[in-house]
Amino acid sequence: MNWIAQHALSLTILVPFVTCLLILLVPPERKTVIRVMAAVATSITLLISLWLCFRFDFAKGGIQFEERMEWVPLTGVSYHLGVDGVSITLVLLTAFIIFTGVFASWTIEYRTKDFLALLLFLVTGVFGVFVSLDLFFFFLFYEIAVLPMYLLIGIWGTGRKEYSAMKLTLYLLLGSAFILVGMLAVYFLSPTQTFDIPELLKTAKFTPEQQRVLFLLFYVGFGILAGIWPLHTWSPDGHASAPTAVSMLHAGVLMKLGAFGVLRVGMSLLPEGAQYWAPLMGTIAVVNIIYGAFSAMGQTDLKYVIAYSSVSHMGVVMLGLAGMNAVSLTGSTLQMFAHGIMTGLFFALVGLVYEKSHTRDILKMGGFAEKMPGIAVAFVVGGLSSFGLPGTSGFVAEFLTFWGVWQSYPWMTYIGVAGIVITATYVLRVVQKVFFGRRPDGYDDLPDARTTEWVALVVLGAILVITGVMPRLLTDFLNVGVHDYLKLLGKV
Repeated sequence: MNWIAQHALSLTILVPFVTCLLILLVPPERKTVIRVMAAVATSITLLISLWLCFRFDFAKGGIQFEERMEWVPLTGVSYHLGVDGVSITLVLLTAFIIFTGVFASWTIEYRTKDFLALLLFLVTGVFGVFVSLDLFFFFLFYEIAVLPMYLLIGIWGTGRKEYSAMKLTLYLLLGSAFILVGMLAVYFLSPTQTFDIPELLKTAKFTPEQQRVLFLLFYVGFGILAGIWPLHTWSPDGHASAPTAVSMLHAGVLMKLGAFGVLRVGMSLLPEGAQYWAPLMGTIAVVNIIYGAFSAMGQTDLKYVIAYSSVSHMGVVMLGLAGMNAVSLTGSTLQMFAHGIMTGLFFALVGLVYEKSHTRDILKMGGFAEKMPGIAVAFVVGGLSSFGLPGTSGFVAEFLTFWGVWQSYPWMTYIGVAGIVITATYVLRVVQKVFFGRRPDGYDDLPDARTTEWVALVVLGAILVITGVMPRLLTDFLNVGVHDYLKLLGKV
């Protein structure tokens, strides 16, 4: 038991990875066994994540549950894991999304074994990024999280899946190139030539000029994955073509890797560079919010609506990072969690609506609430959180973000808040068009969600409401984590 407690973070990485390998040994026709193995593995990672949250010491703060082992001492690479108040909430987010994503994929019949094995391999990388304290392993896990997307979209996707998979991969590899150059520059410019992030924070003293160049490399590299304008175009196509669980992970978690990378690597290691480029970060974030919201309003494909909505909401995340004060950073990191849960719920719902109606065209839908009351209620809950209605986690996250940014850049707040109005417009339009009004012919036998399909809807919908009513469940973690970043930025 003590060994398990000491290696809890390694277990979050190893459980999905080992299960991925075991699934490859199971005959492909034993689909139920494969699904149960994936469900058990993700249940274990969820339990470990919850255990980490219960054991987190708020008074102590800083990095906790550390594990360290020299890997290649000659190169300064070490297997170094740990979580702070921010990353532990993102580990929890990942655990919830992959747990519900497996159940949302329960009906996949085509190459079930390969699909779930790749999904678990992908989530191995996501967990690895959030808990890595060594830049080498951070980048390694980052690539593990990104590369399976090509196969998952290209094989199990819909529509222009080959085009979307290739576009996404090329964009994200371009981002990886920027990150790799930045990492190597940090390594060779540091006096101890190490990839260890805590060690770099203690010893590395980069000049202001170096910090400006290096931060820009990390901002562009990680920003591509976060969907910053105008490098976001891979995102809507990727979301629209991906199967349900991949869309959930893609928008719910992978885009957060980009924002987390900007915070963990860019802002903490290069605080002067971050402050120099903060006005540009904020300006681009505001464009993201408005452009994404208007683009979502003009779509008729339900998946594209949610995809452009994600571009807009990630603008709120990046705007909060640009604010660089306690309130805006807390709002930004809370928005990572809230948007991850919300968009995971949305894509699970879109998958269900498409599976039952065989269309994603909003103009061909109507009156579905009568036949799908459960799906309609879950969609409304997600929609209310999307435009920040009080009582949902989206409200708390956006309120804190805009309140904090007001203290640094009031004009950005004016424009950014307009995005909420546009969001409310397209969300209410979608709810009205899809679930109310006259039902077109041919949809008299639409079923509501059934059996395992309820898991994602109930779990994710409940989290949106619970964290909206009791935000301290998350903000207590985030306040501790944000305080550490503010110290590095010289703000406290």
